[in-house]
Amino acid sequence: MENLKSKKLIGYYGFPGRSVLKSVRERFGRDLELVDLDVARDAPDSRIIQSTTCRIIANIVDNAMELSNKLVAIVADVGEGKCDRGRYAAFLLKEEGFNVIESRFLPEQFEKRPLVYSTAEGSLAERVDRIMEMVVQPPPPDNHKRACEPTHGFWGVPPHDFRILDIFPPTTHIYGWTRCVEAGSPGDLEMECYVGENVPTVFFTQSFCAKQDLAHHLAEKYDGLFIDCHRDVNNSILSKVEAFIKLSYPGQ
Repeated sequence: MENLKSKKLIGYYGFPGRSVLKSVRERFGRDLELVDLDVARDAPDSRIIQSTTCRIIANIVDNAMELSNKLVAIVADVGEGKCDRGRYAAFLLKEEGFNVIESRFLPEQFEKRPLVYSTAEGSLAERVDRIMEMVVQPPPPDNHKRACEPTHGFWGVPPHDFRILDIFPPTTHIYGWTRCVEAGSPGDLEMECYVGENVPTVFFTQSFCAKQDLAHHLAEKYDGLFIDCHRDVNNSILSKVEAFIKLSYPGQ
């Protein structure tokens, strides 16, 4: 966080439309750094929203308040690709005096990019990180990445606490909203509900997230493991995920 406080910034969250991001950068400065407000940045509790709020939404508000003097604008995803609480966060930040520019990634803007990192072999945390970087700038095709047969699946959004991702084997496929981001199709419910056949999958959501209902339904449908977690993961959650992985694939 400290390295961000010495410069002017454009904040964003969710997956704003590319045309909106482009116009905001042209308006305020193409050289300004874009900073993702969704992620954990050790910002103090702003006490603007209640504790029973999805940790990712809390990150957005807390990060914005901590960087308030540096943010020239916040580009807020308030469409189906995010959630109602993302829309409410935009309203609350406006009330706090931020220059909030709303964006909706409409279905006709879906990009249908090829899935590379969602299906490739490698560190799950690194692949999730790489996918989220695509929100700002889609990378050229990575010819070094090859799809692998999945032994496990991770369904959901990037967690607040990435330690849970370190448990998964490198042959884990990525499903859910994160997969939609790589495809450039946030809000594509059909894709978000897709899970590989007979792939042991952990369905993860942050506590108090609207996606809990969907995750629970899919976990029941595909005999997966449903996990919801508020703020940091604890040893109990880590143990459950580790046991699920080992029992579903004894070679791990």
